[in-house]
Amino acid sequence: MQQRWPERLWIVRHGESAGNVARDAARAAGLARIDIALRDVDVPLSPLGERQSDALGRWFAAMPPEERPDVVLTSPYLRARHTAERIQAGGGLRVETRDFVIDERLREKEFGVLDRLTTKGIAELIPDQAEFRRILGKFYHRPPGGESWCDVILRLRSALDTVSLHHGGRRVLIVGHQVVVLCLRYLLENMTEEQILAIDAEGDVANCAVTEYRFDPRAGHEGALVLHRYNFVAPLEQTGTPVTAQPDANVASR
Repeated sequence: MQQRWPERLWIVRHGESAGNVARDAARAAGLARIDIALRDVDVPLSPLGERQSDALGRWFAAMPPEERPDVVLTSPYLRARHTAERIQAGGGLRVETRDFVIDERLREKEFGVLDRLTTKGIAELIPDQAEFRRILGKFYHRPPGGESWCDVILRLRSALDTVSLHHGGRRVLIVGHQVVVLCLRYLLENMTEEQILAIDAEGDVANCAVTEYRFDPRAGHEGALVLHRYNFVAPLEQTGTPVTAQPDANVASR
C-alpha cells in the first residue's frame, strides 16, 4: 500500500519582514495605525529576515543530500516566497526555485477591517470588534472582511489533502506564516481549540523557526506524521543570527 504522508514534513515561518519592523515601531510610539503602504502580500523581508533565511538555508544544506526537502510549497506572499528562495540559494533544497508550488491556501490569515491597526487602534477606532473578539475568542472571531482561525483551518484541510495525495513518501517543506504553522499543528495533531490556544499563549512562532514532523508507520491505522520538534531556532542561533518572533504587521491581536 502506498504511503499516504510525506516521509518528513518541515513547516517554516517566513523570516522577519519589513511589516514586522513597522508594527514594532507603531506599538513603541503608541500609534493606532501601522505605517506601511504596501499590500500585505507585497511586504518584503527585512535585512535581518534575509539573514535568518540564509542561516536556515545553511542548516538544511548541512544535511546529507538525500535528507533535504525535495518538494517546496509556499505561501504566495513575497516574504514567504523570498524565504524559500534564499533557503534554496543556500543549497538547502533538492528542488529548483522554478519548481516551487505557490499555494494561496498557505497565505496569512486575513484581518479585514483590523488590517494595519495596532491593539490600541482597534480599541480606539472599532471598539465593537474588540468586544466581539472578547466574547467569541480568537479562534472563532471573524472581523468584517477577514478570517477566523477556523476559516484558515478550512483551507488548510484542503492543502493537507493535496500533500497526502501527491507527496506521499517525499520530504516536503512548507513556508508560510505564524497562524498557518499553528493551524497545521491543530490539524496534524487532531487538537482541540483549547489545546492549540494554549500553545499559542506560550509565545509567538519565531521567524524562520522550524516545525518538523516525521512519518511513523506504527502510528494510527496507516501510519501518521508525528511531531519531532516545534519552534526550533537552533539554525539561527548556531550562526549568531538574532531570533525574532513578532506577529505579522497587520496582526493587531491574535
